[in-house]
Amino acid sequence: MQKAKEYIERRDRLRDNNIKPVEAADILGVSPQFVRVAMQLGQLPIGVAIKLPGSTEFTYQISDNLLQERTSKNVQEEIRRIRERNKR
Repeated sequence: MQKAKEYIERRDRLRDNNIKPVEAADILGVSPQFVRVAMQLGQLPIGVAIKLPGSTEFTYQISDNLLQERTSKNVQEEIRRIRERNKR
């Protein structure tokens, strides 16, 4: 039972740290679709877009460091601002 609880807590921490394409789009000033397609095509080097075998959907891993290099913005602060705004 304890292992399941630890797994859920770890999963939730990782999920909270993952930058979503819609959040990256907000920071970049483009549409979420642009971020997804450009990452799939390898034209936006801020992370990776992966389609697992047997899946029809991509999974996106966006690096805060790569996004910060590309935008020169404080990405952690921008993400905090976006998530606070979306809570309302």
